[in-house]
Amino acid sequence: MKHVVAWLAVGCFGLSAAVADEAAVAAALRALGGQVTETAGAVTKVSFKDCSKLGEAEFKRIGQLKSLKSLTLYGQCHGLTDATLAHLAGLTALEELGTDGIQVTDAGLKHLANLPNLRSASFFHIAFPDKGFTGAGFAAFKTLPKLERLTVAGTPFNDLGMAAVAELTQLKEFRTWHTYQTQAGNESLLKLTGVRTLYLGQRLRQYNGKPNALSLDDRTLATLAKMKSLESLTLDEVRLTHAGLVQLKALPNLKKLALLRTDIAEAEVAKLNADLPGVSIEFKPLTDEERKKLEGMLKP
Repeated sequence: MKHVVAWLAVGCFGLSAAVADEAAVAAALRALGGQVTETAGAVTKVSFKDCSKLGEAEFKRIGQLKSLKSLTLYGQCHGLTDATLAHLAGLTALEELGTDGIQVTDAGLKHLANLPNLRSASFFHIAFPDKGFTGAGFAAFKTLPKLERLTVAGTPFNDLGMAAVAELTQLKEFRTWHTYQTQAGNESLLKLTGVRTLYLGQRLRQYNGKPNALSLDDRTLATLAKMKSLESLTLDEVRLTHAGLVQLKALPNLKKLALLRTDIAEAEVAKLNADLPGVSIEFKPLTDEERKKLEGMLKP
């Protein structure tokens, strides 16, 4: 009996110590501007709008939060590198991850490949400006069985990255824009046979004097028309025609089509509404200012 009491005492002490540790981590993160949610004494959600002050010590603390389900690291998260990303590899309860400005390589992404409960991940401005990141490292995410949603935007992600994402056949939603993929890279999307929601935006224009062709125009629609699983499609920063868009009639499950910042005549959209009677089409004509900005974006 004495042994049982002693064991219970040690166990309770260990539990109290763990709760105290989580409380200390929560306090430290709040002091740096983080929003922290605690459930039954355990930290389950951490969100930063500005994580520019976070360094190795802070990422070590975050990595200790074994009950963490949601982690948002926005606002120039330059302190998250290959080395510090390794501190997050033990967050096995994590379901949602959002990042902005992290400075990792393709090889560094492997640290996130052992998060069995990860369902949603977004990467904005990863390794930006161009530091040689291609997105090929996303192939490591094949080991994430529950990953359904992935966003990659504002990054040097290119056709190698598109080919890597195409290996993530567990995805149900993929969103990408302002990257360096080409029309050829878009062909990789055809391997994502389970994707229901696709957001495809224009490539990131390069301002180094070198022309880079559009990644999204009427030619892309012939590819998208083969993605039979699509239910929702969003196209952004693009010049299109009715002749291109009508190819989407081939999508048997399409229910929603959003044309954002799209240069197309209203009359052609009206014709498209008639051609796609079962599809809800979202479209707003461009203002003069929006059209001027789009023309700048579409320059080679």
